[in-house]
Parts: sequence; structure tokens; C-alpha cells
Amino acid sequence: MATQQLNIAAPRSGDIDPKYLRKSASPGSNREMVKWLFMRISGPILMVLIFVHLFSNLMVGDGVHGLNFGLVAGKWASPLWQIWDLVMLWLAMIHGTIGVSTIIDDYTNKDRTRVGFKVALYLASIAIIVLGTLVIFTFEPCMTDAAGNLLDNSPSFCFNQ
Repeated sequence: MATQQLNIAAPRSGDIDPKYLRKSASPGSNREMVKWLFMRISGPILMVLIFVHLFSNLMVGDGVHGLNFGLVAGKWASPLWQIWDLVMLWLAMIHGTIGVSTIIDDYTNKDRTRVGFKVALYLASIAIIVLGTLVIFTFEPCMTDAAGNLLDNSPSFCFNQ
């Protein structure tokens, strides 16, 4: 049985098939460096944000049994937790979008396919960021009717005010 030898071009040797080369940002652009730097800085920040979030929700108070509407309503009554969750949302979505965008660049050969995937990715990311931000800042656990009276299905802590 004869063995075939596979010739693979050395990296940066210039022997790369041009159909696999993509047009990158303009030579004077720092876009790739900025994305690389953002990923390296946002990763550790996200780790702190996420672990504090998990600790405060799962370990403090009643633990996992205390996870309910009232816990979220109580946390989001504080501007600290609103900003904390907002920063976590924005950083996670931008970090994830850049990561998935890189994967799309690596695994799509046709420009049309790449553009389609990226448009869908960016639209979904923008929608999640906008909707998440709206939820965080417009969340109102104590719903009232037109006359300003609390609704019957409001959480119990609304009636104690």
C-alpha cells in the first residue's frame, strides 16, 4: 500500500490559495486589535459580574428556593443591581456577538452566506440588548389600574408600602 504525502504550505509563506483569503479591514484600521482587546478585557470583567450575580441569587437568602418574581423585583428596586445587570447584559451580548462573528468568518466561504449570517447575528444582538435594557429600566412589579389602585395579583410586598 503506497502512502501519499500531503504538502501543506507553511504559514505566512505566500503559498495560500487566494480563494481562501478574505479582505480584511483597511491597512490603517485598528478594528481587529480593538476587538481582540475588548475580548481580553471583557472576559475577566464578565467572570466577576456573573459569579457575583450567581452568588447573590443562589447562595444568599433562601438560595435556589428563593428564586422568584419577588427576588428580581426586590433586586431591581436598587439602582446598583439595575446597573450591574445592565453592564452584564451589554458586555455578554457584545462579547458573544464578536465571538460568533469570528466563528462565522472562519467557517463560511461565500461572501453572501457570511453577510447573511452576520446580518442575522447583529439584528438579533441589537434586539436582545434593546429589549433587555428596556426590561431592566421599565420593570414595575407593583402594577396599578387607571385609578392608581394596586391590582389584586400584585406581589405581597407591594401592599406593605
